[in-house]
Amino acid sequence: MKINIDTKIPSRRVSKQIQIGGVKIGGGAPVVVQSMTNSDTRDIKSTIRQIKQLEQYGCEIIRVAVPDMQAAAAIKDIKKGIKIPLIADIHFDYRLALAALDSGVDGFRLNPGNIGDSAQIKQVVLAAKARAVPIRIGLNAGSLPKQSGAGKSVAQRMVDAALAQVRLLESLDFDLIKVSLKAFDVPTTIAAYQDIADKIPYPLHIGITEAGTPRTGIIRSSVGIGALLYLGIGDTIRVSLTAAPKEEVTAAWEILKSLNLRQHGPVLVSCPTCGRTEVDLVKLAQQVEKELQKIKKPVKVAVMGCVVNGPGEATDADVGIACGKGKGILFRNGKKIGTVQAEDFLKALMAEVNKF
Repeated sequence: MKINIDTKIPSRRVSKQIQIGGVKIGGGAPVVVQSMTNSDTRDIKSTIRQIKQLEQYGCEIIRVAVPDMQAAAAIKDIKKGIKIPLIADIHFDYRLALAALDSGVDGFRLNPGNIGDSAQIKQVVLAAKARAVPIRIGLNAGSLPKQSGAGKSVAQRMVDAALAQVRLLESLDFDLIKVSLKAFDVPTTIAAYQDIADKIPYPLHIGITEAGTPRTGIIRSSVGIGALLYLGIGDTIRVSLTAAPKEEVTAAWEILKSLNLRQHGPVLVSCPTCGRTEVDLVKLAQQVEKELQKIKKPVKVAVMGCVVNGPGEATDADVGIACGKGKGILFRNGKKIGTVQAEDFLKALMAEVNKF
């Protein structure tokens, strides 16, 4: 049986475009990287400090927890100290959403699973409509509305709950909507997004919720988010990790880069090592990776350890080194530019990267 292989990602799902702050979402706009602070929102200085760090790592939209009125009020001052749009995460109490709007929030996320009163949601929607502030209907598998259908799969229940909220907002002539349907289980998440993608015109925020620590969470998130993006589904993404938020942003960009959807900073190519390797390639690759974190511009760097794939991969990169016993060959733009001794591998390679 012949298998046709197409290296191009299928056409992205076309969605209605909304705008959060100055960032366009959907409608052909690039997939946007989001994260969420883990600071106490009421601690304005530390929250601003964390958001500024995330801006440097490439975060384009940030979400903050709003557990009480003090946190809602803090949004006003936080926004003064940051550049990217700010979203309020609202649970349980609709009045927190109203207070966040008064503080000038750029958008907010509502969870229908814990704000079930349609009259309360109506108040929030009408206030958001008056200010042209988008709302994300954020479903989590672990907090679905109690009335969602018995006997249905989790994915079906998530879709049903999201659609009910979408119809409520539409009945109020509100269409600045974004939707997410996250679960820890990857197949459940993919099924839910595939189901709803054809049912609504609004942009979709995708992710795998409660994915875990970086070791396993990045893998789980990459499989789920990557599969959806490859199917053309997803307008914004968050990699949810039990880790510092900067780890989420870095992982999100690596997912986008791996699918050639967007470029942000360097790409490191390094071989897996084998019995032919005659240099401590693990150490060298880790050193190069650390140095590349200081660089913000896109550049493809190859660190290779033997003659089988080394020269070929190194010449395919913008800058590369193919290491052998005691010496290595430097490449730039596919051409050999010199030979360096083992003790100079890192210094020589990074010098060429900086020149590039």
